[in-house]
Amino acid sequence: MALFARTPRAPLEYSRTLWMRLWVGAVMVFLYAPLVVLIIFSFNDSKRNVVWRGFTTKYYEKAMGNDQLVEALLNSLTIAALATVASLVIGTFAAVMLWRFRFPLKGAIDGTISLPIIVPEICLGVAFLMFFAAVDWPTDLIWPFNLGAITIAHITFCFPFVTMVVRSRLATFNREQEEAAKDLGASEWAVFRDVLIPHIKPALVAGSLLSFTLSLDDFVITYFTSGPDTITFPVKVYSMVRFSVTPEVNAASTLLIILTVALTFVALKLQGVKAIAETH
Repeated sequence: MALFARTPRAPLEYSRTLWMRLWVGAVMVFLYAPLVVLIIFSFNDSKRNVVWRGFTTKYYEKAMGNDQLVEALLNSLTIAALATVASLVIGTFAAVMLWRFRFPLKGAIDGTISLPIIVPEICLGVAFLMFFAAVDWPTDLIWPFNLGAITIAHITFCFPFVTMVVRSRLATFNREQEEAAKDLGASEWAVFRDVLIPHIKPALVAGSLLSFTLSLDDFVITYFTSGPDTITFPVKVYSMVRFSVTPEVNAASTLLIILTVALTFVALKLQGVKAIAETH
């Protein structure tokens, strides 16, 4: 019987089997086929965008020449940049606080920080709408201050993700390094700057990418907190889709996909894919 016994496969060896490769390939096709179709039909020379009529790039020129669409994209990029910076600072300090210190109601605070991740976005959107209506938030400010309500909502939604990623990285930190730095005369700030920050740097990059992406393509929360003069790119695309899905909509969506992929590629190159992967 020992001659016919099969040696158990190691976890990584399953990726070499044919059925696993076919399954992974089917999942990849299911996830990315709609994006490929969207990009292909952005070059379709047809207004109805149902049947392929020929190749053209005029809808990209039309999308780039749409002042309202460009303004919406600029608003989205500005909000995403501001929300990413603020979420990175707040989320990092929150993660360090929850990791290092013990204080009353720590569990309650930890659970409260995690609420934006758990609560459906529609509930958050309604809550933000009621909050800004109650405080009588001004809507006639000049740019970019008129984006304040959306930015605050995005920060509240994004920084818990940064906290989650940074805390997972801090779990692998060797406290002996911190103690050794203090024995050598380093102050608390020097330890945080020269020992802790380099260790969590991959988590900071991953959290930044996550926050920027979540803020850039958010629709539900933005829809409830935006005003008539603060249209963002997802809201603008939604208003265009309500009439019909035209190649111009596909072209605008393709530009956003390219922008997101390019920013992710640059971040991965600067930090290193392996370092970011170790965060998880």
